[in-house]
Amino acid sequence: MNPRKKLPIGIQTFREIREDNHYYVDKTQLALDLVNDGKHYFLSRPRRFGKSLFLDTLKELFEGNQSLFEGLAVHDQWDWSAQYPVIRFSFGRKNYASINALQQSLHQQLTSLEDTFSVKQQFDDVGSRFADLIEKVTAKTKQSVVILIDEYDKPILDALSQPEIARDNRDFLRGFYGTIKDYDAHIKFSFLTGVSKFSKVSLFSGLNNLYDLTLAPDFATLCGYTDHDIDTVFAAELFDLDRQEIRDWYNGYNWLGEGVYNPFDILQLFKNREFRAYWFETGTPTFLIEQLMQRQIVSLKLDSLFSSSSMLSSFDVDEMTIEALLFQTGYLTIKSTQRAGGQQFYTLGYPNQEVFQSLNEHLLASLVQDRSAQAVQTVRLYELLLVNNFDGLKDLFHAFFASIPYAWYTNNDIQSFEGYYASVFYSYFASLGLDVTVEDMTNLGRIDMTLQFNQQVYIFEFKVVELVPEGNALQQIKNKAYADKYRSLNHPIHLIGVEFSKDTRNIEGFEVASDDYPHTS
Repeated sequence: MNPRKKLPIGIQTFREIREDNHYYVDKTQLALDLVNDGKHYFLSRPRRFGKSLFLDTLKELFEGNQSLFEGLAVHDQWDWSAQYPVIRFSFGRKNYASINALQQSLHQQLTSLEDTFSVKQQFDDVGSRFADLIEKVTAKTKQSVVILIDEYDKPILDALSQPEIARDNRDFLRGFYGTIKDYDAHIKFSFLTGVSKFSKVSLFSGLNNLYDLTLAPDFATLCGYTDHDIDTVFAAELFDLDRQEIRDWYNGYNWLGEGVYNPFDILQLFKNREFRAYWFETGTPTFLIEQLMQRQIVSLKLDSLFSSSSMLSSFDVDEMTIEALLFQTGYLTIKSTQRAGGQQFYTLGYPNQEVFQSLNEHLLASLVQDRSAQAVQTVRLYELLLVNNFDGLKDLFHAFFASIPYAWYTNNDIQSFEGYYASVFYSYFASLGLDVTVEDMTNLGRIDMTLQFNQQVYIFEFKVVELVPEGNALQQIKNKAYADKYRSLNHPIHLIGVEFSKDTRNIEGFEVASDDYPHTS
């Protein structure tokens, strides 16, 4: 086994990683493939997936810094005699929610680049300065330029809560990025990265020769770590960690190729030796939670959203499908694909346990609006389950529903209530990271929710009494023999019928039956 090295936590500089004995997962063969196969590329990946490091690797490669690539895949395949000037922009350093912030940032970066290449400023507007820089650098170095743009979309994403500024930033960037196409003859290679994949019509109409790598299977591992990377590069870090638990917690991101882990999670795990939601905790998804609440997307549906390829590619300030928003930000990933006619369709779901439990915890918080009370109630739920205290379970949820603001009920249609109430239950269990399945198929129907915990099975059926006044939730579980699916486990099975009322805005019935006793409360 190779000796342990330094963990490159927060380091996005290829030179520092290579010169200071940090772990490095070799992506240089993929970089070489890109250079050999095309010229203008775009890649969308969630935050903290290694996009900036890959751009820096490209920069060092094109600048011909051969010593940094000793022992890597590209070293013996690259022409080190050719060195190219690199023009690199990054939008990660500022917030762009205010007017003119984008223009100020670009002027600042262009001034720095002009100083680097000893180019005198000739123009006042950003677009002309960019074009002039490309021409002058090409003439001065006698080489085509390489253009690298990091976080190309941040000026738009920062301003989503202020749509007018977001639109202005989008329109401004459309013209700026169009310069890349206009000066194609001067460009050797270009690469743009970001979190979101804005539609070509809205942002890249002037750059229609850009090849989108986001769902290219051959480049699915361009950012992120594979299972092979974990088992080889990081073999020295696995000594006291459960390998399957690492996989369950952090693997599962899929872009139609091999699945990958988020590098930030893995490096933090190896540093702290503890399983936690490292990636999720670095950025609270406030805007996303607000969108889910406004659109009444119940959490029960999040692990099985269905989307077309066009939906995932139609992200824009004025048209944000929740599927595209969840997928591009990394909270959902592609679980399966289906082709129908000339279209590709995807089923989206949680990538791993970290996102599954953390997102549901935040969804709960938007309802409870009291994080302290939520923590107490969540721990209480776990304790009640350990001893199968069903009376206590009913009281716990009754208290929670009683605290939901009245305005929520007056602003929603009755047809949404069953899913809403069920989602409250689901999010409580999911926020604990428990093994929960929704709409669990049997040969006689669909179980609303199944929980497997502590070597026991809990089958839930939910009803809103105003919608089905003659219905009985517990009786439906029995009539449709839902428990039969789990008999082979030889675990105790608990049947739980939960009935809600729109009028009382709370639980009307909570019935439990199991193999050894019936229970009604």
